[in-house]
Amino acid sequence: MSPHKRPVSVLVVIHTPDLQILLLERATRAGFWQSVTGSQEDGESLLETAVREVAEETGIIAGPDALLDWQMTNTFEIFAEWRYRFAPEVTHNIEHVFSLGIPTVQPVRLAADEHLNYQWLPWREAADKCFSWSNRDAILMLPGKLLR
Repeated sequence: MSPHKRPVSVLVVIHTPDLQILLLERATRAGFWQSVTGSQEDGESLLETAVREVAEETGIIAGPDALLDWQMTNTFEIFAEWRYRFAPEVTHNIEHVFSLGIPTVQPVRLAADEHLNYQWLPWREAADKCFSWSNRDAILMLPGKLLR
């Protein structure tokens, strides 16, 4: 098992039927808001990674059938301040997008080492608050994904 993170991750947009979006504030970068994200671990499927990350970062327990795999990836350069977690030659990450619909806004249990705070926001407002272009774009695409 490598001591480095894999440059493969998931992004999970958690939402209610009326498109309230859950955002988490990063502990290492106050003011940086995002959806659930996390790196794939050895031996995990992407769906298993998404289920695990949702539980770890929010306390929400969702079965694999509750998540929608968008079959969409984003490739982006890893921020320099976070590159130390990856092998020296790794500069880019491949992110796989999922969403999770839940019935209503609810309190969440944050992973204190990862996040400082959370908030539920209307989808357009949530998109504007995200620091990541891929997270913003996924939130803006969500209404169209739900119509399918």
